Amino acid sequence: MTTQSAPAPAPASAPASFPAPASPSTGRPDIRLVVTDMDGTLLDADGRVPQGLWPLLADLRRRGVVFSPASGRQYATLAHLFAGSDDGMVYIAENGAFVVRDGTEVSSDPLDPAVAARLVKSVRQLADEGVDVGVVVCGKRAAYTERGDQAFLDEVGRYYHAHRLVDDATAVDDEIVKVAIFDFGRIERTTAPALASFADTHQVVVSSEHWIDVMNHSADKGIAVRRLQEHLNIGPAQTMVFGDYLNDLGMLDAAEWSYAMANAHPAVIARARHLAPAHTEDGVIRTIRSVLDI
Repeated sequence: MTTQSAPAPAPASAPASFPAPASPSTGRPDIRLVVTDMDGTLLDADGRVPQGLWPLLADLRRRGVVFSPASGRQYATLAHLFAGSDDGMVYIAENGAFVVRDGTEVSSDPLDPAVAARLVKSVRQLADEGVDVGVVVCGKRAAYTERGDQAFLDEVGRYYHAHRLVDDATAVDDEIVKVAIFDFGRIERTTAPALASFADTHQVVVSSEHWIDVMNHSADKGIAVRRLQEHLNIGPAQTMVFGDYLNDLGMLDAAEWSYAMANAHPAVIARARHLAPAHTEDGVIRTIRSVLDI
């Protein structure tokens, strides 16, 4: 059944206040790539794309600046959100494990199916022990889950536009790029410790209060940004990134123009070079327009 809901420079000792100063030689920095996290960063308090982004995307395109949403969401979800306004846009999906531009794969880092199966079985055991948890096996074509109650599917549908309910998530016919686990409780208290052994060989990233993602060590947002920089032939000095949570730390290190949102996790604020207004105050849009003088 298919269900659809809506497709290391060293950091400064303290982030600068908004706005950051422009380059003295040009009047504004030579930014060629803007990368932003979604939830808690670009999206507003209701989880929607701010209306002010659409004209900004047109302005960035005219200047030759590539815009890239970077998210734990799947490619299909991101493509759905930006449909009709994504010419030249690069989607950094699945926390960096799948990168697509204009419908063409730029990079991917598939997960060993045997590892994915072990993760599914670990989550099944947690559920048997009474933890209110569910697993999502994230493929390139769709996301797959065994848990079918509406409360869980509602959470899955927020991030996975193309998702399917299957009998056995260890036997999906797709190229797997990530396994995501949703815990209705505090994931750092229950599920994260239970999956700690996977951290020896894989990325285990807490992406929000309730979600945790497991990928290859060679897959995260920071690595994806660096691969994209190589693809575009640009460097950290030409890259601006925005983030708010722990899964954004890697990409902050890939850009000299790194911004933590005012509402960000303390570790993100400490890691970023600059501070942007909160996502509820259109912080990403205001900062881009101010720093690039648009």
